[in-house]
Amino acid sequence: MTALWIAHVNVTNPDSYGEYAKLAGPAIAAHGGVFLARGTRYVQLEGNERARNVVARFPSVEDAVACYRSAEYQAALEFAKGAAERDLVIVEENPA
Repeated sequence: MTALWIAHVNVTNPDSYGEYAKLAGPAIAAHGGVFLARGTRYVQLEGNERARNVVARFPSVEDAVACYRSAEYQAALEFAKGAAERDLVIVEENPA
């Protein structure tokens, strides 16, 4: 089943985080990830607000985890460390 990679982010260093985003996009695509939402408009109804929200669909939970653990994504993630407060979860989608 497909899976959603859901990130909630507060960017604290836009320059460094911009480098992360440039590298993360191709790493995500290389693992079959497709962005459904990326920094678009949102409405916070409950919980802790994070100004940037990202949702990507992967072919499976395993593909999403493999992406996160890949050398390419880990290289990108180095730019996000110290440049953002992030929460990231991977959730398997319900079948249609």
